[in-house]
Amino acid sequence: MATLLAHIQVKRGQEARFEAIAAKLHDETHRNETGCLRYEYWRGAKPGFYYALLSFDDFHGFLRHQVSDHHEEASPNIRDICLDVKLEWVDPMGESSPLPATRMQELPEGADEKTALYHNLFAADIQDWWNGESQGGVAPPGSE
Repeated sequence: MATLLAHIQVKRGQEARFEAIAAKLHDETHRNETGCLRYEYWRGAKPGFYYALLSFDDFHGFLRHQVSDHHEEASPNIRDICLDVKLEWVDPMGESSPLPATRMQELPEGADEKTALYHNLFAADIQDWWNGESQGGVAPPGSE
């Protein structure tokens, strides 16, 4: 599984345009991507700040999302109106979330050039301190 939190800062005055793009991406993603578990947007406390939670069956599902026609169509528009987009890979805390652990996967066999680019550009950043169902994490200090 692959889950990430996107931290998004939109240029002043572009909030309505961003929200329209996000709504279309939300609808197209849920309509067309069978591997999508969660794809949600929120407004932040500060004007122009947004968050998105993206969760897919696996990292390959995330890659399929990245190269989908609807995502590729929206990406240049998002780049035009955003000051910053930071992707943060997150891992669910066992019984506190219904989502499975975030895991990185090898590049799918026969992947096209764009998928290979995104595989490297957006590789899941698995933290050493994640434990439990996570892959190869170590127990946090004092938990032994």
